Amino acid sequence: MDLTPYRLTAEPYYHPTGHEIALYEHAYAHRLPLVLKGPTGCGKTRFVEYMAWRLGKPLITLACNEDMTAADLVGRYLLDAEGTRWHDGPLTTAVRHGAICYLDEVVEARQDTTVVIHPLTDSRRILPLDKKGEIVAAHPDFQLVVSYNPGYQSHSKSLKQSTRQRFAALEFDYPAAEAEADIVAHEAGIERALAARLVDIAHQSRRLRERGLDEGISTRMLIYAGVLIRDGLPPVDSCRMAMTAPITDDPDMQRALGALLESAF
Repeated sequence: MDLTPYRLTAEPYYHPTGHEIALYEHAYAHRLPLVLKGPTGCGKTRFVEYMAWRLGKPLITLACNEDMTAADLVGRYLLDAEGTRWHDGPLTTAVRHGAICYLDEVVEARQDTTVVIHPLTDSRRILPLDKKGEIVAAHPDFQLVVSYNPGYQSHSKSLKQSTRQRFAALEFDYPAAEAEADIVAHEAGIERALAARLVDIAHQSRRLRERGLDEGISTRMLIYAGVLIRDGLPPVDSCRMAMTAPITDDPDMQRALGALLESAF
């Protein structure tokens, strides 16, 4: 199978915040399954994209959700003009042909779905296709990477210990202010001084997480706001639409966040 569509042709912009690149390279050298833990919009997906590009490996990404079944991962029989034929799912494609398979927000998937990855995350490195009666041995280049946001952990949405202990882990957080401003300025194409102002608003919002706000303003949201400002939308309107309105419906919290915007601009 030609994996060209899954290869990144341009280098994704990634600003290291520690020695996570070296850690990932060591994990990949041994094909260790890896879990990335960190808040929404802090750069986990971009990091995986960058590492796939750096290593020259194809990347197959799947956004997990509660309706995803095991068949969505491994494949199923489908009827076409020539009859009923087996079609590999994205996980099976990665296993057969040696791609990095990235399961984003893996805790959103049902636990009876994620158990299919267990044989891939130990010394066996196999994927049983029960409906097809086949056992697929993982290609030497295959690696499994998953991610989730620990801040949204609950009893009903968490990694089982039997799954968690099969992975090495890298922990992510929002970058330090200086680095985050560099990232926002680059990605949004705005002046660094403006980016630094947006980052300051985000840091203030993150301090409200212990006062009723589930999640602070993410780096991704800062980039969205920067793009809107760059294109001519007034800063307060841009920030309200891209940064503060999406993260809460609580009127009191909306007013508090609105006050941050007014004072900043």
